[in-house]
Amino acid sequence: MSGTNYADVWEAIAEVQPDALAQVQGRRRFTWAEFDQRADAFAAAMLEVDGVEQQAKVAQYLQNCPEYLESVYGGWKVGLVPVNTNFRYTDDELVYLWENADAIAVVFHGSFTSTIERIRSLVPRVKRWFWVDDDGSAMPDWAVSYEEIVTKPTATGRTTAPWGRSGDDLYMLYTGGTTGMPKGTMWRQDDIFWLVNPGTMPPYPDGATVEQMAEQRKASGAGLKSMPACPLMHGTGALSSFGMLQTGGAIVLMENRSFDPVEMFDLVEREGVNVLVIVGDAFAKPMVRALDANPGKWDLSSLVAIISSGVMWSEPVKQALLKHHPAMILADSLGSSEAVGMGASQSAGTDTAKTAKFTLGPNAVVVSEDGKVLGPGGGQGRLGIKGRVPVGYYKDEVKSAATFPVIDGVRYSLPGDFAQVEEDGSITLLGRGSVCINTGGEKVFPEEVEEALKLHDSIRDAVAVAVPDEKFGEIVTAMVELEPGATLDEADVIAHVKGKLAAFKAPKHVLQVDTIGRAANAKVDYKRLKAEAIERLGVRA
Repeated sequence: MSGTNYADVWEAIAEVQPDALAQVQGRRRFTWAEFDQRADAFAAAMLEVDGVEQQAKVAQYLQNCPEYLESVYGGWKVGLVPVNTNFRYTDDELVYLWENADAIAVVFHGSFTSTIERIRSLVPRVKRWFWVDDDGSAMPDWAVSYEEIVTKPTATGRTTAPWGRSGDDLYMLYTGGTTGMPKGTMWRQDDIFWLVNPGTMPPYPDGATVEQMAEQRKASGAGLKSMPACPLMHGTGALSSFGMLQTGGAIVLMENRSFDPVEMFDLVEREGVNVLVIVGDAFAKPMVRALDANPGKWDLSSLVAIISSGVMWSEPVKQALLKHHPAMILADSLGSSEAVGMGASQSAGTDTAKTAKFTLGPNAVVVSEDGKVLGPGGGQGRLGIKGRVPVGYYKDEVKSAATFPVIDGVRYSLPGDFAQVEEDGSITLLGRGSVCINTGGEKVFPEEVEEALKLHDSIRDAVAVAVPDEKFGEIVTAMVELEPGATLDEADVIAHVKGKLAAFKAPKHVLQVDTIGRAANAKVDYKRLKAEAIERLGVRA
């Protein structure tokens, strides 16, 4: 199949705009020439690792930093496969991930050294550990310095592997694992490139060659600036950054390890950021609070768009953001690790899209339980996409067959989100089938309950889980994080939800927690919260 390879495109961009900014974090600023040179040196070092071969795996165990995208780029230069690693994983989860991925090298932040020392003997396939200094601690004797490697010029100026590179080379995107063990979704680079292309500014013409892309970049000059507020280790942060870089743009990274909206808006003003990338209300609500508390503090005129993907982004929060900068576009993208471009909604000015309402993408479908593709008014089913879909899950043929079925000769990706097709052809996202609550024979998707809960004045964040019940089989139970100074009125919260949803969807119990404990990608661990609810209610699982 072959097709477009990211390393080919980025090398061509570095040739035509070597002095343009590629990445910035704090005082560290890298031009496209430096981005290319550092990635090239890392590529050369990877070719010296024991066991390296075509499509060998190299894992990024890093928080947001320039080294993340550099090492991805360097791996792609020599036909290797980057593997995203969740820096919040426990020891056992890391061992599972790196063993499952067959990683031969890991690029890691020094602050994770103690974790690696506990498990290093359990991942014998990993032959080289590239240490990235982030806390000033000493480099362990079993690692090599990433910075020393990437600042050494390569002998030839361009590193290549004997097996070459192609558009079929992979990017490995592991799922979050909150509802099961993480699975390595295998994406062809050519598919990623052209799936994100329509959302870039400006996009390339369909089928453009690398030479034509370089000419377009040369004619239009350096691209826009994007700031991923979410982690690069997750699909939203990574794919949006790939898209910005493929059009010659720059990536602006925050230094704070936890999300800080004040730092974000400071950087928007200082760097002239054009696009912010977030993950739903978990990011947007603190942004609104910062803007409300500091009216007129920041010059947001450079900001063209805020893009969100991965979780629901509620209409009231969108409205609150647009009050501070009506000229920008709020783009809510519907997708997952296994399906990019399923749907989208846009808000601007006084026109805000309804919560969880999306327009289907050109290749998006909703498939019923009996395997039929549903049209307008067709009802509920599994949301998915056809056309450019993943190759499959790495080393898991059974789950690959279930998620990527062939229907009437067409291959689909159906990752597990459920949706309803409305009469006008739009879709309403219902939620993940894997955490669906079956109460008295009625299906309740947690996300719709959670959105209703979060509209209550006292609730900052909420999750709905299933708790076993003798009468109904399962009952809806809400775990809520309150606004500062608020107190929980369980009856009032339940009545509030009944005023917005059918009564059977309202929680039977509302339990207060100090924090929902969202991960850096704004997702939650339903298994952990369900177990806590069962324990606190004294229910037998």
